[in-house]
Amino acid sequence: MLKSKARWNIETTEEPLVERLAEELNLSTLAARLLVQRGWNDTEKARQFLTMDETVLNDPFLFKGMDKAVDRIKQAVENKERILVFGDYDADGVTSTSVMFQTLGSLGANVGYYVPNRFTEGYGPNEGAFRKAKESDVSLIVTVDTGISAVHEASVAKELGMDLIITDHHEPPPELPDAFAIINHKQDDCPYPFKDLAGVGVAFKTSQALIGRFPEEYLDLFTLGTIADLVPLVNENRFLVQKGLKAVAKTNRPGLRALMELSGIDTDAVTEEHVGFALGPRLNAAGRLDSADPAVSLLITENPEEAEEIAHEVDALNKDRQKIVNDITKEAIAQVESKGAGSVIVVGQEGWNAGVIGIVASRLVEKYYRPTIVLSLDSEKGLAKGSARSIEGFDMFKNLSQCREWLPHFGGHPMAAGLTMEIENIDKLRAKLGRLADEVLTEGDFIPTRKIDIVAELGEITVDAIRDLHKLSPFGVGHPSPKVMIANTQLDQYKKIGSNKDHLKVTFENNGTKLDGIGFRIGDLYEHITPLDRVSVVGDVSINEWNGHVKPQLIIEDIKVEDWQLFDLRGKHVNWSSFIEQTAGERLVYVKFREETTLPNELKNHGVAVYDLSKGDQEKPDLSEAFVIFGDIPCSETDIPAVLESGVPSRIYAVFAQEDDTFFQTIPTRDHFKWYYAFLTKRGSFNLEKQAQDLAKHKGWTKDTVVFMSKVFFELDFVTMDNGFVTLQSKPSKKSLADSRLYQQQVKQGELENQLVYSSYRALKQWFEPFIQKNVTEINV
Repeated sequence: MLKSKARWNIETTEEPLVERLAEELNLSTLAARLLVQRGWNDTEKARQFLTMDETVLNDPFLFKGMDKAVDRIKQAVENKERILVFGDYDADGVTSTSVMFQTLGSLGANVGYYVPNRFTEGYGPNEGAFRKAKESDVSLIVTVDTGISAVHEASVAKELGMDLIITDHHEPPPELPDAFAIINHKQDDCPYPFKDLAGVGVAFKTSQALIGRFPEEYLDLFTLGTIADLVPLVNENRFLVQKGLKAVAKTNRPGLRALMELSGIDTDAVTEEHVGFALGPRLNAAGRLDSADPAVSLLITENPEEAEEIAHEVDALNKDRQKIVNDITKEAIAQVESKGAGSVIVVGQEGWNAGVIGIVASRLVEKYYRPTIVLSLDSEKGLAKGSARSIEGFDMFKNLSQCREWLPHFGGHPMAAGLTMEIENIDKLRAKLGRLADEVLTEGDFIPTRKIDIVAELGEITVDAIRDLHKLSPFGVGHPSPKVMIANTQLDQYKKIGSNKDHLKVTFENNGTKLDGIGFRIGDLYEHITPLDRVSVVGDVSINEWNGHVKPQLIIEDIKVEDWQLFDLRGKHVNWSSFIEQTAGERLVYVKFREETTLPNELKNHGVAVYDLSKGDQEKPDLSEAFVIFGDIPCSETDIPAVLESGVPSRIYAVFAQEDDTFFQTIPTRDHFKWYYAFLTKRGSFNLEKQAQDLAKHKGWTKDTVVFMSKVFFELDFVTMDNGFVTLQSKPSKKSLADSRLYQQQVKQGELENQLVYSSYRALKQWFEPFIQKNVTEINV
């Protein structure tokens, strides 16, 4: 048995609906199945989803405060007032800043932008920046992707005589800032119907309200920020990103084009993956390590040479960011391992880069699957800056809200948040969040859940079917890339590939249909798969185009074997230290049948349970779901079935080590015995010790064969054996070889060795199968 890394939550679909949709929309069953699973089970609604158009867009003036904000901005433009766009330092923030700055610039505004430094100013508006703005004659500040929690800063702006317009998408706190206008669709009384716009989405809609038309020229920026901020790609977001990916591919922004070239992106086929995993991280890198100004400059510059220079700068920052993340992650894991992972992980250290701790938090969630907060400590100021990431079932924003007494600044979403706090309150926060988690989370909640969207037959995964699935893109939060499951299929072949042998290459086969699969960074699973396994796998389907060949393939994310497994270690040099590492956390039982068999030192030192049948009556261990190692050859064909009566193992490791090979020793036939009896009749007496070797050589036997036949004759009372002499009895009783327990035992032992040691892998598994199935049946009964 091979356990999956996550709990598989398999979505079921009504196949009649699937078949109807597939027929009426001329789609593959794969695509129709996903439509039904996502709720588009009505043909007309499914068709509207597939052919979504601008009717999905909402009027920007449905935002509460939009009329008031637009009037004030236009007044400022007309009066040549100095306007400051105040942004944020992540990808959503820099794209929002770029959209608002360029929109106001196109209207002829006297406008500048300001993005606070993460390290010297922290998140969001701050009093110092507002006072500097006033000194520069700014009379209107427009925030983008930030500001909804800036209660103090709004009062400062009012005190300084500056109007403040907040455009944001973060969760509103109980007390809102006293601003001139707040544009945030998540306000309880905001009638704007779509609640999942990112910060750049709010800026985009504000731009539309300001210029009085659809701002096509900012679709590329909308797409970058929306995908990077991981908001749901549904409704308006889906339609705009769908259009926006094409806008990114055809963008005239020199900086974006230079960044795509450095990222190796083919502009003929820009996807959401390119934005999310290549462009977004690079735009984020500047603000994570230093000032985000280069990222904004990159997006708004019209100078190709400057764009090239900034793109290289941003790319270099991203490489630095990757190294820093890796280093901090190692240190954070060491802290967790030393303290233990409780219900909530809270780790921190002096000097950790506050710009990347959110990524580190995500890495820890991936490894431990616990709500996690990672803190960068500044002992001089006595402050800690933190990033939080959560798991399903634990609303991080809601639970942090119950700890407001220690959190002067925090904000975020159910799955992620940022915060600032005093170092002395960290233990209090850790303790309270732990208690809150224990109230709502069970042990099962700490096992990751993987949602399975489509259960497919091997033959259903074709190039055309995958192209149909792509019609449902773009995929992202709220409408994720579909996870496809293939159940209980055979393996045609499997191997480790890659320079470090850390990838797994598989070919699945079922009823003559084959499908290639590749699992990146799961090469270690090779040691946990056996040739006759029937596996169930989950992953993403894709089209592999190579050397003129176009084939479907599965990108494997998780794999499991639900049946028992047989691992063949016969005749192999087993690295028991490596074996212990590979089976860490499992219950190991070593079974030995013979007194002379010694337990390998590595297993002895590891404290493996030993079931020693050579010691007579011994309490049988429970073998249910255990990893059972058969260390040597049983003495009887009934020994192994008797052992297996105490439970069905998850795995059997067949070693069957032995010192003597009965099977390859000559088991004498009746003719051997007949000749030897006649020989003794002529001789009357025979010196076994001195003459056995010569006799064996003469006949082409082994000395052991002569000795064995002598012992059989002695057991049957045909001969006497005294001081090495074998002497024929004068009147032996009439008996057959069937009456010799010794002969029958040797024959059976040879047959048993042949079956257990020298058989093929398939034959050995078939030998075990009836005993396993017998116990499975008894358990089920």
